[in-house]
Amino acid sequence: MMYLLLFASGFLAATLFPASSELLLLTLYNQGYQPVLLWVVASAGNTLGSCVNWWLGARLRLFSHKRWFPFSAKSLARAEQLFQRFGLLSLLFAWLPIIGDPLTLVAGVLRVRFSVFLALVFLGKAARYALLLSIVATLN
Repeated sequence: MMYLLLFASGFLAATLFPASSELLLLTLYNQGYQPVLLWVVASAGNTLGSCVNWWLGARLRLFSHKRWFPFSAKSLARAEQLFQRFGLLSLLFAWLPIIGDPLTLVAGVLRVRFSVFLALVFLGKAARYALLLSIVATLN
């Protein structure tokens, strides 16, 4: 049950809703839950949440001709230019607070190939959770 809660926490934390999964991850670790399973579950949930952002961004682009569309053609061009400037590798930082979630949405709007998106986002998020768990393991 707690692994499911961690998955949901990671998922929600990766969407555009303000949430965090790190405290639950570390609490479960300190309660003796399997570190590798915690890492897998948190990484999977958090990556899947980012996939929702990518999907929303991709679908949002379908409405670019509508008056209510939140991005102007100029702002889309600017976002694409910035994305190209920093490159696809910027998706490795999708775990960062404040900028990470919008970054995954913009990747969908700009139609970053999903397989590339998935690989880079998973690598970044999994590395972050691995680092957190290894720091806590070292401190204990």
